[in-house]
Amino acid sequence: MTGSTTSTTRLTVAQALVRFLAAQYTERDGERQRLIGATWGIFGHGNVAGLGQALIEYADDMPYHQGRNEQSMVHAAVGYARQSGRLSTHAVTTSIGPGATNLVTGAALATINHLPVLLLPGDTFATRPADPVLQQLEVPYAGDISVNDTLRPVSRYFDRVTRPEALIPAALQAMRVLTDPVETGAVTLALPQDVQAEAYDWPDEFFAERTWNVRRPAADVAELTAAIGAIRAARRPLIVAGGGVHHARAEEALAELADATGIPVASTQAGKGSLRHDHPQDVGAIGHTGTATANELARTADLVIGVGTRYTDFTTASGTLFAADGVRFLNLNIAPYDGHKLSALPLIADARAGLEALAEALELHGHRVADAYVAEYGEDKQRWEHRVDACYEADEPDTRPTQAQVLGLLDEIVDEDDIIINAAGSLPGDLHKLWRARSRDQYHLEYGYSCMGYEIPAAIGVRMAAPGRPVWALVGDGTYLMMPTEIVTAVQENVPIKVLLIQNHGYASIGGLSQQTGAERFGTAYRFRSDDGTFTGAPLPVDLAANAASLGMRVLRAKTVRELRAALAEARAADTPTCVYVETETADTVSGPPPAQAWWDVPVAETATRSSAVKAREEYDRHVSTRRRHL
Repeated sequence: MTGSTTSTTRLTVAQALVRFLAAQYTERDGERQRLIGATWGIFGHGNVAGLGQALIEYADDMPYHQGRNEQSMVHAAVGYARQSGRLSTHAVTTSIGPGATNLVTGAALATINHLPVLLLPGDTFATRPADPVLQQLEVPYAGDISVNDTLRPVSRYFDRVTRPEALIPAALQAMRVLTDPVETGAVTLALPQDVQAEAYDWPDEFFAERTWNVRRPAADVAELTAAIGAIRAARRPLIVAGGGVHHARAEEALAELADATGIPVASTQAGKGSLRHDHPQDVGAIGHTGTATANELARTADLVIGVGTRYTDFTTASGTLFAADGVRFLNLNIAPYDGHKLSALPLIADARAGLEALAEALELHGHRVADAYVAEYGEDKQRWEHRVDACYEADEPDTRPTQAQVLGLLDEIVDEDDIIINAAGSLPGDLHKLWRARSRDQYHLEYGYSCMGYEIPAAIGVRMAAPGRPVWALVGDGTYLMMPTEIVTAVQENVPIKVLLIQNHGYASIGGLSQQTGAERFGTAYRFRSDDGTFTGAPLPVDLAANAASLGMRVLRAKTVRELRAALAEARAADTPTCVYVETETADTVSGPPPAQAWWDVPVAETATRSSAVKAREEYDRHVSTRRRHL
């Protein structure tokens, strides 16, 4: 740098970026850790000579993980970030073209779930020496668009670094967003392949260690006063715990507030485990996949206290659940956007800081709900627990287990150290209703995007963030076929995840939904075609256990309850990647988990000639008539 006394180091853009990332840290509550713990990468002509070379150059500073699919690399990074409390994450680098566009689904998942991940896709030449180049998308009306622009709507921050010096502000803004508890999500820095390899004289200050404080904003006094007044006036308050409780590590503060006030706590998919299942105030899951206990409390609540929840349609039963006359909402949320939903009284603050402030103020007033209310939901909770016991019961050891019994057998062998990961299919509903979470981070459901294929790569990321703990990926046959490739990564790196692979020959959850909506399970079974052209023939002779074994995983096959119990115990003790494969009983004569305790809006054909659709529309209209808007 001519005319400057600042000391500099000459590096390529890629080398400078790797060195910069290795020097970034987060801190919250005195806990300091690296922000970017490692980089995942699949190399091609868009990043092999840039970031690929840089990761070799600085291998001692930045660990590298080899992935098999770009989307799954993002899932692994997201799993790591969630398990790390959003204080640490991974970066993901790809080539241009399909490597870059494969990131879009993972980026959407990260952003929807407010989980940080840094995406570093290669891009076409900034200097355009040849136009077009291999895998380049030509847009006749704009010369500055590439396929990486598909990442803009699913990224919380996006920049294209077309000059070396532009990396400095872009990298700093990327770190700001990754560490912002409100804004965090997928962050994308698109890196043209020629710019990655270009050298520049970098100020050494750029590579100095930098600590990003992850703040805990306190509640506004006026909002806190209004919140306290609303709680004290309520006769039947209900807390809805969302993912923000976990992100803020607010579980202990929530337990203390519930203990002191007796207010029951229901949980969303993201919030399950906010209280242990055996806590007196834990009333289980809420919404379409919720328990009868929590949903009945929701229907009769006069004050709903949302803590770190986005109020998705599964939680609100598509606007039909919170039905009491005059019901009001109080939303404790770090994000103003979510804090004002449902015309609520907003309490904009970090979940832990807000809960602690509420508990302190309510203790001063000696506030507690009526004993009769506590007794009411306590008795309802016990009745629900008996229903769970009945679903889990597997007293015929030589029969094929149902899916609920599979969960019951897993429940027998795990303890508070185990982590259970799932995302899609029929399992999320069963787990939300039935699973008894023993610790704050045991229940890891990705239901913001409910992305098939998330489970196995996420399990790898979670295990990397929680070494020594048993990590289970619960996978149905549908989601397994979407993305089994990272089994190879688990084998290569000896990441001893446990995959519980459940075969039920199709899309069970969508099959049930199809039947409910008059679509007659069309296109949801994995079967041969029958003579009439429908997919109602014999199950396909697909051996998923053999597939997992072919990818290098140890596989334990279980055909009966007895064999499954033994296989799960053996897998839990294993120190290598292990899969337990079981085919479940799906006959209509076998009882399953309790049906949905609340509605979910999936529109049904308004006109049809088939009787199933006509009847489904009648039922749909009945539910729609109960929907209300909270103004």
